[in-house]
Amino acid sequence: MKASTVSFHTAVIIAFAGMTWGIVMAISRDHSTLPAHAHLNLLGWVSLFLFGIFYRLHPSLDLARSALIQVWIWIVGTLVLTVGVALVHSGNAIGDPIAGVGALTVLADMALFGWLVFRHEQAGMAAK
Repeated sequence: MKASTVSFHTAVIIAFAGMTWGIVMAISRDHSTLPAHAHLNLLGWVSLFLFGIFYRLHPSLDLARSALIQVWIWIVGTLVLTVGVALVHSGNAIGDPIAGVGALTVLADMALFGWLVFRHEQAGMAAK
């Protein structure tokens, strides 16, 4: 499977979940988990969709196993971070280490994405 396909599909699912969460917060008038909702939308919808665009524009990288691994790590890290932040903002201290693990996961995965981008660009320059 292509990294872009997984990115696009998951981004849409997460966008739907994030919008639903926002509506539930509005109906309940309880916005205590707003920071988690924002993290889910930014990391899940926006970042994944941008990864998908990048990979779609670079077909050889889109098919690479490393790109697919990068996308899956991002998905897991985003979900862990979102749960952790939601727990923290709803008064559960156990959320701190969970959010920390998620944050470090997405940070490390961004380093992986950066490495893939720079490596791919350098390979393109060497081919010219």
